[in-house]
Amino acid sequence: MPDDTPPDTDVMGVLPHIAQLSNAFSRGSLAERAMDSAGLSLDRPAMSVLVSVHLADHPLRIGEIAERMQVVGPHVTRQVQELERRGLVRRVADPHDRRASLIEPTETGAAAADRYTTTLLGWFNQAIAHWPEQDRDDFGRLMRRFVDDLTVWLTSFEDDGTPP
Repeated sequence: MPDDTPPDTDVMGVLPHIAQLSNAFSRGSLAERAMDSAGLSLDRPAMSVLVSVHLADHPLRIGEIAERMQVVGPHVTRQVQELERRGLVRRVADPHDRRASLIEPTETGAAAADRYTTTLLGWFNQAIAHWPEQDRDDFGRLMRRFVDDLTVWLTSFEDDGTPP
């Protein structure tokens, strides 16, 4: 059952900015530009998988990668196979289930993910470099909180797609 409460006007005022940010990421080919700058020739989904695996603090199952990326497993499987073929990730045995394998970046894959994220983060830092330090700190704290809370809320949707 949808929530009939009218949206907060402050939140409504942010919506056009979220759309603008989304457009800047996709239409501006930001990911592709970052990959080019980092000397990588991957497509965006493969780069997303590589970064997800690299940022994890341990090797991940395909399902865990899919969950972190909020996509379906077969999509991740195809990307992992391509990354594996290119020597950017490898499969390792799951110590808790010998039938399963875990995915971790190779040294080459970790270096590629580092170059990519360093490039993107450098651009983001340049965009807000003129902000006062307190504003940058507040932005980082609030962005992490927003993304974490939104992710939890979105993953709590019922199987039929309705919010809890």
